[in-house]
Amino acid sequence: MTETLHYRKHPTALVESDQIGRGTRIWAFAHILRGAVIGEDCNIGDHCYVESGAVVGNRVTIKNGVAVWDGVHLGDDVFLGPNVALTNDLLPRSRKPDWICHPTYIERGATIGANATIVCRVRIGEYAMVGAGSVVTKDLPAHALCFGNPATVRGWVCRCAARLIFDGEETTCRECGDRYCQTTSGIVRIE
Repeated sequence: MTETLHYRKHPTALVESDQIGRGTRIWAFAHILRGAVIGEDCNIGDHCYVESGAVVGNRVTIKNGVAVWDGVHLGDDVFLGPNVALTNDLLPRSRKPDWICHPTYIERGATIGANATIVCRVRIGEYAMVGAGSVVTKDLPAHALCFGNPATVRGWVCRCAARLIFDGEETTCRECGDRYCQTTSGIVRIE
């Protein structure tokens, strides 16, 4: 890795954007297009591609082989596993002049497992966890643990990623002690 201004990039990485946050690391053969926005302290793995119009928050990890397209918004502390597939077009055709870019939002702290596919126009809630190989076709609530094709909510996870077990309306994380309660729309952390 060589030092370049306020972020680091591998000599084989092609970085065209001037909107890269301090402390970010960009590894071998990654390509960051002009107009992409990447926050501070991110880790962009080998063979990643970040398109113009993509927005990456702070402390985001993007593992090897991930393409982050125009219209994709990654919140702070998001983790994308190897080869996660993101999309931005519901009706793709080669050389279609009137295609519509549909946004996707992956909110703060969410984890997307290796080889998962995220179909555009979805919002993945804060600290949600998507299992490896899953196909997400609809919005997921905060702290949802989901997997499958299509991915469905199978449980709940804490901010620390431990699975939450509810025996009633409230629970305490066995790993970190955070407390949560169930609501009609999912779960919320008790401050």
